[in-house]
Amino acid sequence: MSARCVVTGAAGGIGLAIAEALVARGDRVLLADLDEQRVSEAATRLGQPWFSGDVAAEPGVTDLIARADEELGGIDMYVANAGIFRGFGLDADEFDWSLSWDVNVMAHVRAARALVPRWSVEQPGVFAVTASAAGLLTQLGSPTYSVTKHAAVGFAEWLAATYGDRGVQVAALCPMGVATPMAEAGETATDPEARLAHASVATAGETIAPQDAARVLLEAIDEGRLLALPHADVGTMYARKAQDTDRWVSGMQRFRQSLTN
Repeated sequence: MSARCVVTGAAGGIGLAIAEALVARGDRVLLADLDEQRVSEAATRLGQPWFSGDVAAEPGVTDLIARADEELGGIDMYVANAGIFRGFGLDADEFDWSLSWDVNVMAHVRAARALVPRWSVEQPGVFAVTASAAGLLTQLGSPTYSVTKHAAVGFAEWLAATYGDRGVQVAALCPMGVATPMAEAGETATDPEARLAHASVATAGETIAPQDAARVLLEAIDEGRLLALPHADVGTMYARKAQDTDRWVSGMQRFRQSLTN
């Protein structure tokens, strides 16, 4: 039986790859993005409906869900994929912090507020988020990204612990480097902390295709796992961090030095 799905940040990158994978397996998908032209083109190519608006803000979430109800007749899976990577070093200003918090965290909270009461053991739903390996480890160069992705993972964990036995399945995608426009922006960065942030992602492990990230997320959902880790090393590093945090921090200091010297 096909599922009725919503994917945010679906005009390109991981979001589009997730939408494509869902459509390929027979699901109906509403693609959502701020970029009206790109999301409409992507949705038209896939033969699916689309929505353009600010889904980090409560009115945008309300409008998106209403559109999904109209187009799909309800929502069985919501993928909160939209995210931003901005704000570097302690020079990250109030706007960088506020926008990062809204898009990377509160967009998830606002969507969950609206959707979780709809789902139950009898009528279950899936709430998936695109977080980052930075949410389990850290992100050199960008405190805004690191902190908000930690919060995104934390919210997913809380949601699973609170509603996982009440018909709400939760999954959090936590990749390292993925070949997306967001990652490519580092090639033109001029700020030293921005260059460090992008260099740390590029050198920490293999940069994978968005399709690989999408596949691992859907596998985690099918298998009922909370964490979707396209880079297997992330799980190992996460365990080592928990086992000896001081040693892990020292290792990150050495990693930073290797990138800046």
